[in-house]
Amino acid sequence: MKRLIIILLMLLSPVFAEELPPEPVQINSSPIYKPYEPSKNEIIFSTTKNRINAINPTPGTNSSGSWFPGTRGPNQLIIYTSAYGSRTNTNEYGAEAITEGNIVTELSGADSLIPRNGIVISGHGTAKTWLNSNIKIGTKIYIDTQTKTVYTYTTSESYLFETEKKICEAEQMIEFYRSNDPDYNWKVPYSYINDAKSYLKQAQKSPDDVQQYSKLAIEAANDALKSVLPYKKGELKGIWLRPTEKTSEDIIKTLDRIKSAGIDSVFLETYYHGKTIFPSKTMEDYGFTPQYEQFVGIDPLKIWIEEGGKRNIKIHTWFETFYVGNQSPTAQSILGKNPSWGNRTRRDYANVEPTRNNSEHNGYFLDPANPHVQDFLMKLLKEIATDYKPYGINIDYIRYPNVVSQSEANNWGYTVAARNEFKSIYGVDPVEIKIGSMLWPAWNKYRRDKVSGFVKKVGELGRQTNTYTSAVIFPDRLAALESKNQDWRTWSANNYINGFTPLFLTCDSKTASVMMRDVIKSKSPGTDFYAGIFVTFMNGSEEDLIRQIHEARKQKAKGVIIFDYAHLGNKYVNTLSTSVFANPEIVKAAPQAQSKTKKHWWQRKK
Repeated sequence: MKRLIIILLMLLSPVFAEELPPEPVQINSSPIYKPYEPSKNEIIFSTTKNRINAINPTPGTNSSGSWFPGTRGPNQLIIYTSAYGSRTNTNEYGAEAITEGNIVTELSGADSLIPRNGIVISGHGTAKTWLNSNIKIGTKIYIDTQTKTVYTYTTSESYLFETEKKICEAEQMIEFYRSNDPDYNWKVPYSYINDAKSYLKQAQKSPDDVQQYSKLAIEAANDALKSVLPYKKGELKGIWLRPTEKTSEDIIKTLDRIKSAGIDSVFLETYYHGKTIFPSKTMEDYGFTPQYEQFVGIDPLKIWIEEGGKRNIKIHTWFETFYVGNQSPTAQSILGKNPSWGNRTRRDYANVEPTRNNSEHNGYFLDPANPHVQDFLMKLLKEIATDYKPYGINIDYIRYPNVVSQSEANNWGYTVAARNEFKSIYGVDPVEIKIGSMLWPAWNKYRRDKVSGFVKKVGELGRQTNTYTSAVIFPDRLAALESKNQDWRTWSANNYINGFTPLFLTCDSKTASVMMRDVIKSKSPGTDFYAGIFVTFMNGSEEDLIRQIHEARKQKAKGVIIFDYAHLGNKYVNTLSTSVFANPEIVKAAPQAQSKTKKHWWQRKK
């Protein structure tokens, strides 16, 4: 009888599924694993299904994904439950839907928190495309573990759920700022909320028009979110940027656009993939390619700093420390000239050539334990700090290559320089040390200390040249220690550098908030904290961007940095310049360019 009712409802709905999910033999007690039963008057607008590649994958059960974070392989759809752990541990190249009960409550991007009463649906490649096309906030989920199939249902209740959630969220944000700032102008965002509530009532009264009125309500609630965050004076408003501009005119045009978005700090990628954007005397002295070929003829770094200063935009040089790209070494490349500078795994310790890291774009890394590597990098950083005088230096890839699975074959640092020095101290070649043996902690500490020692040198250079120093770190401290030999808590405890700029690889504000708190809890008060936001790279919504800036403010971050300019579409620029990055002094000076007129109901219906 129940299946007959479902069939009748779906025949009457705008979209009819070709087949219903099969009745599994065994049903878990959670609603996620129960066949879907629509409620009275509920309309199903769309339903779809997809094959699940693995549930709580391991290298043994999902070998095609064992080299990738979260053990998720190319084009795979993965289900993570709380039995897997607290997080998915996935990278930024997928999409994820967080489900509580049988309802999707959040859309994320990577490394999502796994709810105890739900699951995370994670997709890469074609599975990501399917997820983004068929799952929204409020979509209902049914998992058939027997056939490893996920079924999705977007219904009239889905739209109402999303609308109510966004209205509640906007109201909570308004109350936060009202309670913290007596001068906060709450009237504009609240007028949008009133619009949203009116549309919601219409949606609840008219099931046949629920899509129309819910979409209007969601649009009004989104406008409330975009206008709810006030401008905060003194807060760093930054963006990471890999330059493609080849003329002064192009650089000026980009800086003007950045200024219009309200951004006041640019983290300019200056040394990456083993080359510099400026004509470097250090690179030339070593016999390396002196400047990126596409910039020959101009000095982009000089222009960025000069033109940025005219617009009160601070330039931090973003520096890929131990990573030298994924191109095969050439005659004038760093590893072409000095193959012994490259990092190696234990498996490849006897090889002359450095090891590619197949979990990080098949890229090459330099050896932090090699004194020649450290000397070269410090000379290059000193050249930047003394000749160009940027506001800051932001060191990235300040770590060993990522280790996906803890095995002797996949561990890094087994270079001639490191092995010889460690053996001179402990009398044992690291190649002979097994994981878990007595000397294993000493070998780990040796490698971490090499990275930490370099960070200390960068901080000393910053103090000598009056340059602000910061580092991109991995928010999960234990994972950074175990899989990357990055001991950033020690850097903070010893005040080696000024600040941390961790990247939070998610679109979900709850996940980002938890990761922010983890960093703040482990760093010392003397280390500045800036939240690195990845929403634009993942093509998240403008509301996701606002939510994460709000979470950063709640955690008392000194500012936010967006990754990255290449993905800063106009929708994000418009959102930032609406309120959160809109300097009132600039708005007053040019109201015709900065103000945004509130849309009324008749404009929305058009």
